[in-house]
Amino acid sequence: MVDSPTRWLTRRPVASALVGGLALGILVLIPVADTVAGGGVSGSARVIDGDTLDIAGERVRLEGIDAPETAQTCHRHFVGTWACGRAASKAIKRLIAGREVSCQSRGTDKYGRILGVCHVAGRDINAEMVREGFAWAFVKYSQSYVREEAAARAARLGIWQGAAEPAWVFRKKRWAGAQQTAPSGCAIKGNVTANGHIYHMPWSPWYDKVKIDVMRGERWFCSEAEALAAGWRPVAVR
Repeated sequence: MVDSPTRWLTRRPVASALVGGLALGILVLIPVADTVAGGGVSGSARVIDGDTLDIAGERVRLEGIDAPETAQTCHRHFVGTWACGRAASKAIKRLIAGREVSCQSRGTDKYGRILGVCHVAGRDINAEMVREGFAWAFVKYSQSYVREEAAARAARLGIWQGAAEPAWVFRKKRWAGAQQTAPSGCAIKGNVTANGHIYHMPWSPWYDKVKIDVMRGERWFCSEAEALAAGWRPVAVR
């Protein structure tokens, strides 16, 4: 049963923390994701990028779509480029608009993220992102949104207004380039910040600005799975 966008733990495992907090006049609240019938999660969502959400610590990758990476730009119909990656992140933020998001699980990917079909106020977020031209149908893994992609392409919406390199091609090129200069080809940068331990993929908009200082505990990772297993988290869209 889903009783609120964000549920608060009051079970025995956190009883001592609650008692300690109350003794100091402080109520300790720990947000967790609600479970969706049939598998999945629901709750208040934080946008990581155009196709990835975080719901109370549960990472959800929108199944069947692939949005432009945050650092990615696309061509306009006549001349110039536009920040399609940032636009995709803003588009999904608008769709969510602070409301509860419910994601049905379609399994997990190799990084342990939930592959989810997500809804907000009855709308299929995955479908809307493709329909509005802010994501490709990820046909390598799913045929779910080919119809929405065809409609967006015909209307020249978003990524279809001009030439746009598919996100999976963009990532492959960025990874290959970063590997050439990264130690042992391990191209993921683990950065220690005031907000915690954050890793940057080669297609992160801040990747080139991050300098690894091993004396501060910063490090390189060979895979995203390795970074996640070590307790680091991906940088979120701003």
